Amino acid sequence: MSDFVIIPDASSDLTKELRERFHIPGYVPGTVYFPDGSEHVADLDWELIDPKTYYESMSGRKTLYKTASARRVDIITTYEKFLDAGKDILAVTLSSALSGTNQVCQKVAQELMEKYPQRKIVVVDSLRYSTALSLLVIMASQKQQEGATLEETAAYLEENKHRIHQIGPMDDMFFLVKTGRVSNFKAFFGTLIGINPMADFNRNGLSQVLGKFKGKQRAFDAIIEYMKGTVENPADQIMFVAHSNREQAAQVLAQRVQETFHPKEIIINHVGMSCGASIGPGLCAVFYQGKEISQDMEQEQALMNEIIQNQKN
Repeated sequence: MSDFVIIPDASSDLTKELRERFHIPGYVPGTVYFPDGSEHVADLDWELIDPKTYYESMSGRKTLYKTASARRVDIITTYEKFLDAGKDILAVTLSSALSGTNQVCQKVAQELMEKYPQRKIVVVDSLRYSTALSLLVIMASQKQQEGATLEETAAYLEENKHRIHQIGPMDDMFFLVKTGRVSNFKAFFGTLIGINPMADFNRNGLSQVLGKFKGKQRAFDAIIEYMKGTVENPADQIMFVAHSNREQAAQVLAQRVQETFHPKEIIINHVGMSCGASIGPGLCAVFYQGKEISQDMEQEQALMNEIIQNQKN
């Protein structure tokens, strides 16, 4: 096995248990600013505040948390820990469409390779965030465990990152719209009570709203149909169902996905603190590998339009 480590940033949502399971020895910490202006580490293990308290404080749009791109000093400290140990690094970052983290990591990598000329650092722009980044990192780990080199694993991620899908309802798109996480203003329709907008990733690294559904039942029905049209080799996959304070809905969605597609495993997890500040409470979505996202999402939008029409008939 090639002697390198895989290092994501704090937007990856990978808990300590998952990091240990998938051989991820560290991550670049993030920063979150609480409503009182205090600055804290956006940790992946919820040591500062529990998920329920965090998301409930945001209910009704009463509280806003803010995040910042990974700090240069934190990137250097994290990377040098492994470079000093003789390890090369595959860094997988939050989408460059959402943050300057990738750009900072690229610059730091260039500088550190001059300082450590015998070491390599490859930085991959995931064009994803939150649990989609978790899934991409796990895919990299599996490739590494199969014996792939640093370069082979990085190339694999570049070839497959546009195959990572998300689909699931949001109770309210307010936080995503406010922080620029969605690419179209159809999201505003999601502020209506009982209306659940759903989005997938576009090729630019943003979520793009594809449709909206009245009630969770119709939304979950649409998820299953959307997955039928986009998933590939589900029985070979680890899938995620991620939520922001919607545990019961996540359990229901995971059961439906399991009964329909029989994946190798479904992991239910909380959206992490870093991305949760932008997502807000109310997300319940499945993350999986499927067909490559089409240009301008023409195929995905056509599929969703068909699903919506079928529900009306």
